[in-house]
Amino acid sequence: MALPNDIVHENGSLNASLILKKERLYQGMNGRFVERFYLSPKESYIFKPLTNNAQMGKETWIHEHVLCRFPAIFPKILAYSKHDNPDLSWMILEDLGQLSHEFTEETVLGVVKWMAWWHSLPLESFPDVPLNGLKPRIEVVAEEVCENKDDLLRVLPRLGLTGKHVLHVFKQLDSFIFSKLLVLSHGDLHLGNYAVVKGKLIILDWEHTHLNTPFWDLYHLLDMAHPIFPKKVTKGFRKQVLGFYLGQVGMKLDGPAFVREYYLFSAVFSMWMILLIQRDLQADDGKWSKEQLKRQLEETVFSLRQCAEALADV
Repeated sequence: MALPNDIVHENGSLNASLILKKERLYQGMNGRFVERFYLSPKESYIFKPLTNNAQMGKETWIHEHVLCRFPAIFPKILAYSKHDNPDLSWMILEDLGQLSHEFTEETVLGVVKWMAWWHSLPLESFPDVPLNGLKPRIEVVAEEVCENKDDLLRVLPRLGLTGKHVLHVFKQLDSFIFSKLLVLSHGDLHLGNYAVVKGKLIILDWEHTHLNTPFWDLYHLLDMAHPIFPKKVTKGFRKQVLGFYLGQVGMKLDGPAFVREYYLFSAVFSMWMILLIQRDLQADDGKWSKEQLKRQLEETVFSLRQCAEALADV
């Protein structure tokens, strides 16, 4: 069934007179809500207003210029409005059903298989894809970590990390040059942005797609902690995922060097995240609860410990 032409008012809100019911799914960074709405008991859609003003127009651009080359592993946009006013920018997407955001080995390996596929796509096919994403590039992250070395060496032991492993990370970082290899990156591949629905894996929210190192997507998938999507990764499973990725990606990579660089990338980014989470805890601005931030901090420390230890071992 086609969507009514007046399903969204001129002010960017859903036309309640046409809707049987709706339910909130999550709140964006600007306070607006993504919602599921029903036109009948069996006909539902997803209404996604612009949830981050800095991303205006990016998601529809990615759908039109990048995802048009992809298999159906993402929800399709059925209608949208591009506008200079963020309040008037919105999309309506197909509703694939109730999503299960569960961190399981099967699901993660499924994501990695698709990730290796889009990482293998030739970049000349995507000449206008942005070079920057939601967070700073690893070189900037590493620079900020080094600038805050003294603070980290004071804080990390209180969080249960030994100075020995932390100092080893800094020693490796001192003379290390991160790989300049670029791939097409999802950009924000945390647990909330992939799911299983009716037995099928779906990758969501592509608005942060850009060109970056392969480690960017891998880190977000494995070791980037999120306040509302907790997970725990074992040393063995992390090693399995990295090996599986190397076997799937369509590029010749030096396996041991790649794994070593991942551990350093992850350790450095986790230290940067610890600084960020501590600032959020101090600000206490209500975006996330203190319990959520403390859990995110604990999970980040857990990943940092494992990757720092693995880095020392290799």
